[in-house]
Amino acid sequence: MKDLILITGASSGIGYHLAVQLAEKKIDLILTARNEDALNRLRNSLIEKYKVTVHVLISDLSQPGSAVTLFNDIREKNLTVTKVINNAGIGLYGNVIDLPLESQLAMIELNVSSVVALTKLFAGEMVKRGSGTIMNVASLLSFLPFPYYSVYSATKTFVLAFSETMAAELEGTGVNIVTLCPGPVDTNFTTDSMLSTNAYKANRPVSPEFVASEGVKLLLKGSGKKIVGFNNWFISNLPRITPDRLMIRIKKHLSSQRAS
Repeated sequence: MKDLILITGASSGIGYHLAVQLAEKKIDLILTARNEDALNRLRNSLIEKYKVTVHVLISDLSQPGSAVTLFNDIREKNLTVTKVINNAGIGLYGNVIDLPLESQLAMIELNVSSVVALTKLFAGEMVKRGSGTIMNVASLLSFLPFPYYSVYSATKTFVLAFSETMAAELEGTGVNIVTLCPGPVDTNFTTDSMLSTNAYKANRPVSPEFVASEGVKLLLKGSGKKIVGFNNWFISNLPRITPDRLMIRIKKHLSSQRAS
């Protein structure tokens, strides 16, 4: 069966470069995000340059029920998705009590609920066919939850745990669940407030092209989870060798604003 890959959050950042790199391999795509103009520009560019089939579906996955609607829209178009990349996500930096509750709940809907819904629904169809791969994008903070990223860290910790346990449940079905765990990435996701923290000084963002290339390899030929970059792999293992009280002090220092 010819591959048809769904990418959420495809209009910019890692999702954009995943689309480009998969199209380079002559793989057909379904792209979804909120920004219709950006998606259509990307679609037209990929079709012209790589002669692939690209479908565009506009969806705001931070809205309750939108993931189920997206799945149903794809079914109604009689499109068979062979692989899914749950890439869409947002992050907020700041004290939980100071951040708008509505924004935090929307982040949970996008980062967690939509991932659960799309993974469950597409995995169900893949199991019936006996093949398929779903790649969920987690984070370095899945291993190292930071103060001031409290809700974001929790959502990405969930994504990793959910993906690993789903992979175990689906073992032997022909369906593969993998998890991509990047550290800081140089995209619009990163705000000025994030850039001014000690963490971004100590662990510089990498390009979204590089993260996407690692993601493509994991999606097409990998298994389990992949932490992008040796530095991030090393950092992710610090809690194993560092006492909890010291670790929380280190994390709070890293996630705090640098003195000007």
